[in-house]
Amino acid sequence: MKSLCGIDLGTQSCKVILYDPETRRIVARAQAPLSIIARNDGTREQLASWYEEALCTCFGSISPQLRATIVAIGVSGQQHGFVPIDEYGRAIRPIKLWNDTSTAEECEELTALVGGEEELLAETGLLMLPGYTAPKIYWLKKHEPENYKRLRHVLLPHDYINLLLTGSYLTEYGDASGTALFDVRKRTWSHRICDLIDPNLVDYLPTLIEPSTPAGRVGAQAANRFGIPEGTLVSAGGGDNMMSAIGTGTVRNGCLTMSLGTSGTLYGYSSSALVDPEGKLAAFCSSTGGWLPLLCTMNCTVASEQIRLLFGMSIEDMNYSAAMAPIGAEGIVVLPFFNGERIPNLPQGKAGILGGTANNFSKENIARAAMEAAIFGMRIGLESFKRLGFPASEIRLTGGGAKSALWREIAANVTGLPVHVPKEEEAAALGAAFQALWCYECIQRSRPVEIETIVDKHVNFDGGSNVEPEKLKVMKYEAAYAEYEKYLGALTPLYR
Repeated sequence: MKSLCGIDLGTQSCKVILYDPETRRIVARAQAPLSIIARNDGTREQLASWYEEALCTCFGSISPQLRATIVAIGVSGQQHGFVPIDEYGRAIRPIKLWNDTSTAEECEELTALVGGEEELLAETGLLMLPGYTAPKIYWLKKHEPENYKRLRHVLLPHDYINLLLTGSYLTEYGDASGTALFDVRKRTWSHRICDLIDPNLVDYLPTLIEPSTPAGRVGAQAANRFGIPEGTLVSAGGGDNMMSAIGTGTVRNGCLTMSLGTSGTLYGYSSSALVDPEGKLAAFCSSTGGWLPLLCTMNCTVASEQIRLLFGMSIEDMNYSAAMAPIGAEGIVVLPFFNGERIPNLPQGKAGILGGTANNFSKENIARAAMEAAIFGMRIGLESFKRLGFPASEIRLTGGGAKSALWREIAANVTGLPVHVPKEEEAAALGAAFQALWCYECIQRSRPVEIETIVDKHVNFDGGSNVEPEKLKVMKYEAAYAEYEKYLGALTPLYR
């Protein structure tokens, strides 16, 4: 047997799967938790050493016999994180994560330096938002100048795992496009934006490679550390959203993937660069050769989880209570901004339960409003896709929220699109394995292989979980979404 290894370095855990392409099934799974350093100023950080330890734990829980079957590895990583590396290949300080909002001031300064938001969109295709990598680098230069002096390499989390495996300082277009240092139209680093931070910065950035190109091969030290075969092919890898797009088969125009987790994402494949003049959709590149316009909300299932814990409910109880309430929760609206928010751009955002009266303030209505808020946040992105002429035809639902029948129904009726659920819920890890298979087959056959061929063969859907929108419910959700927009618009000035 030959297996493909998919590594998914997430925010809360590191996952490793082994996929057998002949039987088209996952033959091994492992997971290790990751902690987060959180502070009231919006800081969200992790230690690089935790990643290596998590990989050791994951590989160590897979039998040596199965590890020996690995012929290629692909890495998915949480996007936007800043891994600062010194000249010896060591992390200088903790890694600032995608959900770190402590850089709002740096975003404002960099936006002003470049000449405003229109100039940013023209130069890179992205606004300068908290969470992206560029303001984190600028933050380090301003707040920790001694650490900044030691900086020699800027890596993203998935790049760092590739470094551990291969010793190479490389990245591909998909993850690079989420740094706000990258021109998404030309697929190259933006010297203009880099120079605003430091004229030397562009020299610290990793070399760009095509997504079907290998990052290298597993070195002797990594083979010994993780118990995997030396010389194993390592594909380019990519950001978790880019890998999830592959894992859900979103590699053609018109298909959207919606991921419901701590953060929420809505993204679709495009064969041409799709830059949103309003900046709500991030004009990312894909990790398959095209583009991946994407909405990211930082508070997707956060509100439902907070409310579930507040009421002391299990996940099943939460779903049951929410299902007992009508569409629109009788006027109750939850604004879910427990962590501040990226889209809409509300770094100082706060959560709220609004629209309450003596007659509608019930556990059931609040539970439903929290679950609806997650999808209303996605609807903001869908409206942007429509304005840009994206031919949305279906949604492929993934993430923890996809397990909920109620969330699947809400997603179909809020968006008015059919919802299809992949059988395998680990979309990012599976996508990384599929990219590894793509890279492996290109090398084995000594010719290009289409990524569409890979996903058509290996991505399967759970027919029993698919949901079609219902006309009456779609109409009711139009009214409920308008109510959500009303409160959001009224409170936005307080949260900027």
